[in-house]
Amino acid sequence: MPAPDSPWSEIVPGLWMGGHEYASRSGGLEFAVVRDEFDLVLTLLRLPGHGPDNHVEHHVWPIPDGPLDGTQLAGVLRLARTAGEGLTQGRRVLVRCYHGYNRSGLVVAHALIRAGHTADEAIRLIRSRRSRWALHNDLFVAYLKTGLDTVRLLEELAE
Repeated sequence: MPAPDSPWSEIVPGLWMGGHEYASRSGGLEFAVVRDEFDLVLTLLRLPGHGPDNHVEHHVWPIPDGPLDGTQLAGVLRLARTAGEGLTQGRRVLVRCYHGYNRSGLVVAHALIRAGHTADEAIRLIRSRRSRWALHNDLFVAYLKTGLDTVRLLEELAE
């Protein structure tokens, strides 16, 4: 997958999706370092030195870009709820992973679904605002179309 052309993208007013690396205008790769641009940062892959500043509320829940177990799914649900609450409070929220495509897309899409969008609408919106590569993980798309709450229950039953 090509690196995104920006460190983060606004999906809906106040809700941003991004990563830790992006393609600069010169074609090289740049690090996306968060300082104080956001009030709330939700991180699904943490790399040292990428921020945010100490006074910024920061939640970290590392997950793989692949099949998720019940505990990992519970964290995704919690982060999506936290993102939605942050938006309701008028905060600027960033959800990020490595490139800002799949893991962050899963959380952002679920936050949008919780706010009343269908899964298809949320996926389309994310791809149009972030990148056509966003949510290219077919498993995550299936999770969203099935419903994360249902996927979590089924995963816990299987465990």
